[in-house]
Amino acid sequence: MNSVSILSAKSMGKDFIPKEYLKDGKDEYYYRNIQSIYPEDKWRNLKSDEIEQLVKNNNTCSNWDELLVTDNFDPGLIKNNNFFGLVRIGAVEDVILQHHDKRVPVGITDSVVISCDIGDNSAVHNVKYLSHYIIGDNCILSNISEMHTTNYAKFGNGIVKEGEPESVRVWIDVMNETGCRKILPFEDIITADAYLWAKYRDDKTLQQKLKDITQNSYDPNRGFYGIVGNQCVIKNSSILKDVNIGTNCYIKGANKLKNLTIKSNEKESAQIGEGVELVNGIIGYGCHIFYGVKAVRFILGNNSNLKYGARLINSFLGDNSTISCCEVLNNLIFPFHEQHHNNSFLISSVIMGQSNLAAAATIGSNHNSRANDSEIQAGRCFWPGLCSSVKHSCRFASFVLLSKADYPAELNIPLPFSLLNNNPAKDSLEVMPAFWWLYNMFALIRNSWKFQNRDKRIHKTQHIEVEYLAPDTVEEILIACGLIELWVGKANLRQKGISYLDKTENELRITGRDLLLNYPKEAASLEVLGENMEKSDRKIQILKAPKAYKAYYDMVHFYAVKNLMEYFDSKPESDLSSMHNDLSINPHTKWVNLGGQLVPEADADTLRKDIGSGLLNNWQDIHKRYDELWSAYSLEKQKHSYHTLCKILEIDKLSKEKWIECLNKAVITQDFINEQVYLSRKKDYDNPFRQATFRSEDEMIATIGDIEENSFILLVRKETEEFKEKIVRLQKRFDK
Repeated sequence: MNSVSILSAKSMGKDFIPKEYLKDGKDEYYYRNIQSIYPEDKWRNLKSDEIEQLVKNNNTCSNWDELLVTDNFDPGLIKNNNFFGLVRIGAVEDVILQHHDKRVPVGITDSVVISCDIGDNSAVHNVKYLSHYIIGDNCILSNISEMHTTNYAKFGNGIVKEGEPESVRVWIDVMNETGCRKILPFEDIITADAYLWAKYRDDKTLQQKLKDITQNSYDPNRGFYGIVGNQCVIKNSSILKDVNIGTNCYIKGANKLKNLTIKSNEKESAQIGEGVELVNGIIGYGCHIFYGVKAVRFILGNNSNLKYGARLINSFLGDNSTISCCEVLNNLIFPFHEQHHNNSFLISSVIMGQSNLAAAATIGSNHNSRANDSEIQAGRCFWPGLCSSVKHSCRFASFVLLSKADYPAELNIPLPFSLLNNNPAKDSLEVMPAFWWLYNMFALIRNSWKFQNRDKRIHKTQHIEVEYLAPDTVEEILIACGLIELWVGKANLRQKGISYLDKTENELRITGRDLLLNYPKEAASLEVLGENMEKSDRKIQILKAPKAYKAYYDMVHFYAVKNLMEYFDSKPESDLSSMHNDLSINPHTKWVNLGGQLVPEADADTLRKDIGSGLLNNWQDIHKRYDELWSAYSLEKQKHSYHTLCKILEIDKLSKEKWIECLNKAVITQDFINEQVYLSRKKDYDNPFRQATFRSEDEMIATIGDIEENSFILLVRKETEEFKEKIVRLQKRFDK
C-alpha cells in the first residue's frame, strides 16, 4: 500500500506499539526503559525558567511535562527544535566535542526529536527527523535527513515479530541463487554457522532446529528502540532506519542504512562512508564500508572491507576479507578473501577462504542450461587468474591456480596445489599438480605468514586454520597421489598398446607407483591423462607427473614431522612409545572446513546430532562447541600426522631409526623451502622484461628493493635456522 494517512496532531510520538501488541500492565516505553543506559531516577522535569528559555530559543514541545532532563542541563544549548512524545536528555554542558578535525558544541539544534533518549554531552544538530532512538554519551549526530526505528524493528536479524507473517522473514540465499541453501542472519553469526546451515540441507531436523534457535534468540515482542552506542559520529547522511549501532562507530555521507546491526567498539570501530546503501545486514566488528557500496541481504565478518562501488547481495563475506569494485551474488565466502577490480564478479559459490580473485575473473553465471545457476565449490586458496571464466557447476581442491583462460566446461579438480591451463591449440586441459610447491614457493609460504599477520581481530569467534599443510590439504594430497598412480599405470599400458580394461584399479596403482618411485624418467616419458575432471571428451593432460608425485610426498612427510615435533615440544618427558600410545588411537582421515576451522567429519556429524536432539539449543552453546573442537584440534592434527606418516612409510609403528631418518629428511625439505622461496622471488629480478622499465640496476633496487634485504626472505632464513636447531635438540634427546 502506498498512501498517506491523516492523523491527529496529538498522536506524534504516541502509540509506538499498536494497542493489540501491548502486554498487560506494560506501556509503550516498557522495552525502552529496559534498554535505557540510565536509571529511572536520573531524570527530572523541567523547571519553569528552563521552559521559558527553551521557548525563547524557538523550541516547541507537544507536552513540556514529557521532556525530561538531568541536573547538568543548560537550556541555552537547545535551540530551534521540535520535541514530541517522551524525550529524555542527559547532561548538556557548555563543552565542545572533537572528532578528527571537526569540532561541534554539545547541544541540540535545528532538529525534530520524537520519543528518544539522548545521552550525556552529545551533539545533535540539524537532524530533520530523529525518532525512537537511544543515543549514547558523547555522540555527534549532524546533518541527517531521517533516523528512526519502527516498532517491529529486527536490526538485521532473521526473525519475525509478534503478529508478522512468515513472508517478512529475511533469509540470505548463499551458495545457490534458487534459495535452496538459504540461511537466517543473526547478530553473532560466523561462517561456521552459515556453512553448517547451508551445506547439510538433507538434515531436516538440523534445519528446523537452527531456524528455531535463531528465532528464540531474540524477543519477538514489539517496541524495542534503535541504539547508538557511546562515542559515535553520524554525519551528512540521508536515511537510517532500524539500525543498531555499536560504540565508536563512524558514519559519514551514507545514502541509506536500513535493518542493520553494526557491531563496533573502541578497539574495533566500524566505519561507513560516502554513498553507501546497506539493507538487511549484519556488519562485524572493525569493518570499513566506503565509496558507493551497495549491499542487500548480507553478512560481513569481523575486520572486513567493502569499498569502491562493490555490490554484495545475498552473500556472507567472512572475517579479514576485502571486496572492492566487484559484483558478488549468492555467495558464502570464508575468511581471508580478496577481490578487486571493477570487472570481476563471483556468483553462486562457496569459497573456502584465503582466496584471491583477479581482474575480469568471471566465476559462475555462464549459463550452460535452462535452469538457474548452480554452484561452485573451491577449497582454500583458490586463485583464478586474469580474465578466467568458469561455468557452473565446478569443484576445486585447495590451492588451485587457474591460468588466464575461458574454461569451456564444468570442472572437478581433485588435485591440490595445482595449476590449470586451458590449451586451445592442443584442444586439451592441462593440469600441473604440486605447482605451488615446485614453482611458487614464495607465495605459498608467504600466504600463511601473511594471513596471521593481517588478522587484526580482537573478537576471534571464528577459528581459522591458515597453514597450507593441514589435515584437509594433506588428505587431498593423498587422494591425488592415488589418482596419479592410477593414471600413470594406465598410461604405461596404453603406450605399450595393451588394454587396461581387464586390470583392477589396485593393480594399475601398483604399477604406477612402481614407475613413479623407481623409474621416474620412464614415467616422465608417458602421456598421463586425467579422468573425470572436465565435462568434455578432450584430453586432460597431467604435466610433470613424477615431479608432482615426489613433491606431494615430500609435502605430506614435512607436514607430519612438523606436527610430531610439536607433540614432543608440548610433552618434554615423552618418547616414541608414549607418542605411539597417545596418537595412534582413533585418528581421523575425513575433515570438514567449517568456515575456516578444520573439524573431523565425525565431530561435525556429532555436532549436527547434538543440535538436532536439543543438547545444544542456542548459538552460544554451538559456538562453545566450536571452541572445544578448536582446543582439541592440535592433538587431533598430531594424531592425523602420526597416522599419515606411518601410512606413507608403510609401517605400523614409528621406530627410533625411522624417526631420526624422518628428522633428517625434514631438514632437507626445510632447506629446499628456504632455497625455493628465494629463487621463486628472484625470478622477478632476473626477468629482463621486468628490468626493461628501469634505466639501471640501481634504479630497480631503489624502486622494488634489494632481494637480499627482502624481509620475508630473511624471515624464512631465520625460521630455517631455528628449525634446524630444533631438529638437533630433538636428535640429541633421542640419542640419550
